[in-house]
Amino acid sequence: MSLSIGIVGLPNVGKSTLFQAVTNKQIDVQNYPFTTIEPNVGVVEVPDERVDRLAELSSSAKKLYATVEFTDIAGLVKGASKGEGLGNKFLANIREVDAIAHVVRAFDDPNVIHVHGAIDAALDIGVINAELIIADLDAVVARLESAKKKSANDTEARTELPLLERFATALQKGALLSTLTMSDEEHVLLKQMNLLTAKPFIFILNVSEGQLAEGWQPPQDLLDAMGAAQWLMMSNKLELELSEVSKEEKTELLKELGLPESGLDRLITTAYRTLGLISFLTTGEKETRAWTANEGSTAPVAARAIHTDFERLFIRAQVIAYEDIVTAGSWAKARELGKVRTEGKEYIVQDGDVLEILIGH
Repeated sequence: MSLSIGIVGLPNVGKSTLFQAVTNKQIDVQNYPFTTIEPNVGVVEVPDERVDRLAELSSSAKKLYATVEFTDIAGLVKGASKGEGLGNKFLANIREVDAIAHVVRAFDDPNVIHVHGAIDAALDIGVINAELIIADLDAVVARLESAKKKSANDTEARTELPLLERFATALQKGALLSTLTMSDEEHVLLKQMNLLTAKPFIFILNVSEGQLAEGWQPPQDLLDAMGAAQWLMMSNKLELELSEVSKEEKTELLKELGLPESGLDRLITTAYRTLGLISFLTTGEKETRAWTANEGSTAPVAARAIHTDFERLFIRAQVIAYEDIVTAGSWAKARELGKVRTEGKEYIVQDGDVLEILIGH
């Protein structure tokens, strides 16, 4: 499976700068609204030193990291749900991603215009949330009316009615659906409808390098606006600079700034945590590779990441923890030491597991 993140926000908050940094792909980031017309998509490797170390142990011919797909989506403005700005184009693009990275401008720069004329991060969040809620409410009400018409002769429609009514009530009260406690049936319906406010949010507070160095913290109104969602501070301008230098220069610059890692690395880690994802690994002379799976996946389900047929054909897995194979120095030595286990179809794969999958035909 591949993780997809949509980078969204008002015009001129730093979305395209962030996208350019994560993909190192040159795009137009001129200082005026709606520069980003079509969504730009870039696939980024997930930094993982475990892949590097295992590739050394196995003398692998190549290394393949897990990937994240970032989509830079055109800036949203008030009224988008009714067609203002790029309106429906934005809303259609955002429906396709797994998580939403909402870039919020917290830096002040008179040379970079703000669509509302002033910096107010909490207000900006409210504008985008309102547009997403309105769009979802329109979709829910339309399906609710359809279900009411069908309910007399359609069991599925009758089952949906109370669920849709709960969704509509929550949205009418201004709640994001992701904040509600959902039943299994509601989760299934949400997935079918692909509603915007049901997606997990990660807020990126785009600050200046000075704010980052000074340890700036978001004011209470901004914390309240973000609610229980994950958030992190980044200087998107700094991230772009880091993406344009060598690995050694990047390490040195981060050290000078007193930062343990880049904001982009933290964003990827946060996204994995937010979506409940883990990485497991395979290694050998041909390649060492990291794969992405949902936390709590059994071995056959996780093996689908390697090939969709592997779940059906799964027989058993040879499993060793990453730390154990590194300590042993090789798969063969780890097996001698009794560190390699044989696990069946009920085994729950853990982050950092190194697997060999045996399949039948």
